[in-house]
Amino acid sequence: MDSALRSDLKFPGNFFWGTATSPTQIEGHIENEWTDYVASDGGHCRVACNHYHLYEQDVELMAGLGVNAYRMGIEWSRLQSAAFAPLNQKELDRYIHLLDCLKAANITPMIVLHHFSNPPWVTASGGWLNPATIAAFVDYTTKIVSALKDRIYLWNTFNEPDTYASLTYLLGGFPPFHKWRLGSYRKVIKNMARAHVLASEAIRRESRGGLTPEIGIAKNWTFFGAFQAFAFWDHVLAELTHHFFNRFVLDEFVGGRRRDASTFLGLNYYGRARLRHFQALTPTNGVSDERLKELGIVCDDMFERHPTGFGKLLRKLHRHCNLPIYITEHGSASMDEDFRIKDLTGHLCELRAAMNDGVDVRGFFYWSLLDNFEWQFGYTKKFGLFSVDFNDEHLPRRTTRIAKFYQEICQAARAAS
Repeated sequence: MDSALRSDLKFPGNFFWGTATSPTQIEGHIENEWTDYVASDGGHCRVACNHYHLYEQDVELMAGLGVNAYRMGIEWSRLQSAAFAPLNQKELDRYIHLLDCLKAANITPMIVLHHFSNPPWVTASGGWLNPATIAAFVDYTTKIVSALKDRIYLWNTFNEPDTYASLTYLLGGFPPFHKWRLGSYRKVIKNMARAHVLASEAIRRESRGGLTPEIGIAKNWTFFGAFQAFAFWDHVLAELTHHFFNRFVLDEFVGGRRRDASTFLGLNYYGRARLRHFQALTPTNGVSDERLKELGIVCDDMFERHPTGFGKLLRKLHRHCNLPIYITEHGSASMDEDFRIKDLTGHLCELRAAMNDGVDVRGFFYWSLLDNFEWQFGYTKKFGLFSVDFNDEHLPRRTTRIAKFYQEICQAARAAS
């Protein structure tokens, strides 16, 4: 990128440029439902990126990038050994030290309270199908906010509740690997939505005397459509999928008076899935690269890329929700650095255009800081700004070209502020 940053990639000086991770995917040494899971590549999360021990090094990487924000999770299973138990002080102190390292680097944290994992005692009692989990989660939220209210003001209660509920009870990709239990899917969403409302009340209450909180969920949004214009049943299936994964979930969390629980909406956006003969034309659905190229579908290693949909979606959510938006995740998984840079550029141009049209977007968090454990896919999906050599016991990080590109954007933003 030229030293004179192109005008459509210039953003307000107070804009958050960040990166994002989740505990199960990078920390290692964790006890939750993923601990003994073996992914499709034979990998597991028991060590992952060893961020648990290497977090100071990883904060230095962020500081070198020039980011001013970091979206990170706090692992519930580390903090509470049972429902309503006191917080584990040793584990809390470790997170506090991480937060202090971020502060020293002038990096503002956004905390995610639930990112696809639960303590073993939650899983044993029925997980999010059990309404008792709501009260337990609110208790956890109350205690963690009370402990961190002087350090944190950006609170993200749930990451992608739609993804979590669908992969646990519809698609069989996450523990407990159930399929086509639509009633269970709906119940999990409703319980999480109720927990979000009550947790938001707890965050506001416990933040008194501390930093004024901002509160929201992170909603994954995938566009669903038919590949062929006149494929009637593909259109029907796409519309049903859109309803259950997007419309229903958004309404449960921010519809009607429930909107008052949130001060922002987090958006995770990766692309779209078009259907042909009831099959989603994406790499994650087992469609080969050769077949996708034959059909003219541009994908990373996960989804079809759809930058223009990103801009349209931002305008739609702005009208529908009337909440400030953070792009809590966007990135691409590919070994092709030119592809990743082009993809990021296209999405940032759409973001800037939407903001020019009045959409209130306050930050962008690139997924992810590191190559990591990508759930059922193991270590095969390379999302990191920094690659990780998982064959080396020391797990060395290496700067990628897209990291250097992102660094230019972050540093230009700092110079303009």
